[in-house]
This record gives sequence, C-alpha cells and structure tokens, in this order.
Amino acid sequence: MRIVLDAMGSDDYPVPDVTGALMAAQEWPEDQVILVGQETAIKQTLGDVDTTGVSLEIVAADEVIEMDDEPAWAAREKKGSSMHVGMGLVRDGQADAFVSAGNTGGVLAVATLQTLKRIRRVKRPALAAILPLPAGQFVTLDIGANADCKPEYLVQFAVMGSVYAEAVLGRRNPRVALLSNGEERGKGNQLVKETTKLLEDSNLDFIGNVEPKEAMACSADVVVHDGFSGNIFIKTTEAAASMLNHLIRDEITASPITALGGLLAKPAFKRVAKCVDPFEIGGGPLLGVNGVVIVAHGRSNGRAIKNAIGQARHAVQGGVVEAIRQGVT
Repeated sequence: MRIVLDAMGSDDYPVPDVTGALMAAQEWPEDQVILVGQETAIKQTLGDVDTTGVSLEIVAADEVIEMDDEPAWAAREKKGSSMHVGMGLVRDGQADAFVSAGNTGGVLAVATLQTLKRIRRVKRPALAAILPLPAGQFVTLDIGANADCKPEYLVQFAVMGSVYAEAVLGRRNPRVALLSNGEERGKGNQLVKETTKLLEDSNLDFIGNVEPKEAMACSADVVVHDGFSGNIFIKTTEAAASMLNHLIRDEITASPITALGGLLAKPAFKRVAKCVDPFEIGGGPLLGVNGVVIVAHGRSNGRAIKNAIGQARHAVQGGVVEAIRQGVT
C-alpha cells in the first residue's frame, strides 16, 4: 500500500508530519509512505535519522497551502502545492490514499474542484470524524464541509457514514441516528423532520433522533447532521474535554493531600486520557470523493499523524470508496 502524506500540513510543518511518517513506516514496513512537500525542508527534518528497513519516498512540491489561505483561491492558484501533487498521485493511481493535517477548506477544495472530484451521484462530499469514547467509537458527519444542507444530502451522509462504520469500525448493519434537540420523532427543525421521513424509507438501520448525551453514550454507530451543527457539536465536545482536563489538573495540585491522591491515581488518569484523546484516532475521512482522503487536526503531533496514516490504511483495506460508489443512488 502506498500512502501519501502532505508534509507541509500541520501547524508546525514539517516536523510533526515527517516524524509521524517515519513512525508509520516503522510500524507498517510492508507499506510505503510518500512525503510530498518542499524537498529541502523534508530532508533537513529527517537529518541523520536511520531509515534502514523503512520505505519512505519524497516527492517534491514547491508551494504550500497555508492555514490562512482562502480555500477556493488556493485550490485555483497554488496548483504546485503539496495538496495538489499528493492528491494527484491518488487520482493517477500512483498511490492509494492521501493524508493531510493542513487547511481543511483547502483539502476540500483541492479534492472536489481540482483533483479527485466527487463520486458519481454524490451530491455533497462530507467530512466525518470518529469520536473515541469510553463506551466505544462512532462516526459523526458532516463536521463542517456543508453548512447548509438539504434532506437528500443528509441521507447520503448516512449511507457514506454507514459504509465507513462497517468497513473501518467493523459494525455490521450500523445504527444510524439524526442529531436533534430531542429524541421524540416530532422534534428538530424542518431539515431534521424531512430527513427523518427519507431515512425511515431507506434500507439503513435508522433508529431516530439522538441528543448529544445519547450520541456520547454511543447509542448509535453513525450520527448525522448538517455541517454547521456538526462543527459546533465536535468543537464543543473537544472544548469540554479540554476544560475538564485542566479543571482536574488544577484541583489535584491545589493542596498536598490532593496532589498525593493524584499521584496515586495517575495511571488511571493516563488510561482515561488515552481513551478520549483524538490523537489516538488521528484524523477523519472526507467521504464522497474518488479516493481515500484523511484530514487530521492542524495541531497534530507525530503520533496523531501516524494514526491518521493508520486510518487511511483501514479505509483502503475496507474498500470504502468502492462501497460508497455502490451504496449511493
């Protein structure tokens, strides 16, 4: 398997990106990781690292789509970027997947407008996330690619999310739910109510509405929403987890007694932190384009990049793109 990594993606590129690529190449030596970006910077980051026994390749791309670039402009004007070159390798059959921690809007624009394009009959590609929780994992989409949606878009999101949940998470006949302000069938805005009718007539295992508390308890395998609501949902979840983490740390260190208790409980805290750490997942898929694309967080470290490459491997092995082609009508 050949996985392309945008070496100029993360906030601190190329160090986390190159570090993660090296970790992935060491963990999966049977695969090849292709680093795409400014060749000199990549080689300087690798330095004197011993790459014996790992398969790393560098493909030059002089331009970089920065985090503050306007996505449509960058997709149109920076055609020598690491995103264009990397996704071009996937489009041309020279690689199996593309991973980037770069400008999310840039990834979307380059994928849909310039390189991979949409799968036939897909009305809108969707950006998904896999949330790691003590109760398990679930797929949630769309988390920001489509702020305004029609009911038929959400139905396709449900289909694509189900394909991913089955292929990557191993869920047979995944349970699908709509994110809403109440579990009752009549709750929700007009978009939710109209989508409910369509999902009830579909072949999916639609279980109805879920509120965020049910979603976080993993009562569904796939949670569907428009990109506006989804982006707020995912960012609120991340913010709440971060706030609780800092609050617990502050309270533990508030006195010698609690500090001692915290020291004794440190292994448990580490296990909990790992369970809910998004870097353990690495990234989420852009579903609905003609190729496997994984989008990681801009503040990713090397471990997150390595795990994002792992997500790409799972998606390729699960035949996600072909399954979406067959599932979307």
